[in-house]
Amino acid sequence: MITVAEGLVQARHAGVDRLDAQLLLGHVLGRSRSWLLANDDAALDATQQQHLRQLLTRRAGGEPLAYLVGEKEFHGLTLQVSPAVLVPRPDTETLVDWALELLRGANDPQVLDMGTGSGAIALALKHACPRARVSALDASAEALAVARGNAKRLQLDIELLQSDWWQGVGGRRFDMIVSNPPYIAEGDAHLAALQHEPVQALTSGVHGLDALGQIISGASQHLNTGAWLLLEHGHDQAAAVASLLVTAGFGEVTTRPDLSGTPRCTGGRRA
Repeated sequence: MITVAEGLVQARHAGVDRLDAQLLLGHVLGRSRSWLLANDDAALDATQQQHLRQLLTRRAGGEPLAYLVGEKEFHGLTLQVSPAVLVPRPDTETLVDWALELLRGANDPQVLDMGTGSGAIALALKHACPRARVSALDASAEALAVARGNAKRLQLDIELLQSDWWQGVGGRRFDMIVSNPPYIAEGDAHLAALQHEPVQALTSGVHGLDALGQIISGASQHLNTGAWLLLEHGHDQAAAVASLLVTAGFGEVTTRPDLSGTPRCTGGRRA
């Protein structure tokens, strides 16, 4: 048998950093990081050792930690995730924070999250703004199953729709629409590092703007007068997204940076 301390040494030799190793070891043992630090002489049984080795091999191969432990924290919520959905990123909290600023003081606003994946954005908005009536759509039944499980576990009441962008929305209108759609260009060098995540949630055409263009072109028909459309996009796409919004007739077009200062979200208001 090996101890917790020896398990961490194994992780280092496998090329897994200390924080990830602690989280994986805690997952295997059902213990917190603080417990591991206070009990580094605790022993792993044979089954636990084998499980740890498997997880370390997968993590060293680039598989996201969130998939290995089955969860990810986002905007104060612990979300269950699987390879059917993207792993929620801290940068996307920029979109949530902006939406919450605009929703402040609104009475029972109807909000739509397009391409919801794990439900991260929709659930964060509902959690922070309980009066909002939040709908969320995704083309993937597998992704919606993950979102539905998160909503049930967190006891947050949101409407989930299976729809390929506007296809299943009908004639409905909303007081705000938000989206973190696929926006990576096909063939982008960054895709190699994202090989474990669903490609349909990552890429969108030669320039990565196909989904953004579809959302923007149809949004006015589904927004109430004065309502906002807020979109996450790639680090170099702010100008292109702003141009698409202006061309579609949106006003007050603005871009917000993420925590690193990178232009990450652009939105406009329906006249």
